[in-house]
Amino acid sequence: MNLKNSEEKGGSLMNVDYFKSVKLLDGGMGQWLLAKGVQPKGTLWSASAVLDGADHLVLRDAHLDFIRAGCDVIVTSTFTTRRQRLIENELGHAFELMNTRAGEMAQLATNDFPNVKIAGSLPPQNQTYVPDDRSRDDIVHDFYDQASLLAPYVDFFYFDVLSSIREFECGILAIESLKKPFLLGAHVSSGTCLPSGEPVSELAKFVRHPQLMGVILSCVSPENADANCHQLASLGVPFGFKINAFKQIIKGYAKDFKSCQSGNPADILGHREDLTPSNFADVAKRFLDLGATIIGGCCETTPEHTRYCHKKIKHRSI
Repeated sequence: MNLKNSEEKGGSLMNVDYFKSVKLLDGGMGQWLLAKGVQPKGTLWSASAVLDGADHLVLRDAHLDFIRAGCDVIVTSTFTTRRQRLIENELGHAFELMNTRAGEMAQLATNDFPNVKIAGSLPPQNQTYVPDDRSRDDIVHDFYDQASLLAPYVDFFYFDVLSSIREFECGILAIESLKKPFLLGAHVSSGTCLPSGEPVSELAKFVRHPQLMGVILSCVSPENADANCHQLASLGVPFGFKINAFKQIIKGYAKDFKSCQSGNPADILGHREDLTPSNFADVAKRFLDLGATIIGGCCETTPEHTRYCHKKIKHRSI
């Protein structure tokens, strides 16, 4: 395994102004791994490829598929290597190994693409699409443990599909000693509020943080991105979206997924047929015209979506 020197990556200084020019994030790694033949185990979803050594090169190649399609940033496959999800699957003992391995595979994929950046995915540390109601100390502890394992391999941290302002506060506190910049990724299931009920405008409290690179809405439909575009633009920092192609984010998803026999979220949330690669590129272009500079796909989007988007957009400064 030919890895870049992790000390070099861990010690590199990422420009906090990186997203002031248009950048293309990758797409739906979890669903793409399933499409490439990874068999999900329990509720591990994308982390199944990290667990099984036979799938490690599949994981690397999935990253490469998005890189070759034209993305500027890949995201580590650590959305479901959070401690609570591993404990749920009786794999709490593998927390360190799986997060480290995910970082290694992302770094391996970028060996021949030095301009491609690696974002360390720091997901909600409990359930998805619902606020984490545990104690602040527990949330901070879980964020720090995952971030510290990823730090040697990533250029910056990406808070990935968080559901409350409180979770962002805990996450930012957790990573401060690691001295890396971060991108905020807030989730909106519908309307103009996070699942916590807090309006998107509340993210304004973070805009003066010296390590903030930008704010995006994560794993949202084009319609929910539309509904919140003005609010994000008014924050005065680089903004954008990671768009999913699920039919609908439903309440109770976390509970339903635990009982889902296939381990595939799309079997609960569905797949919309109208967000073709071409249509996705049109959506991306429209948001760029409205001032967004951070564009990517999320669940159910493929390297082909990234490729069409790359052809459509032009890199430019805000």
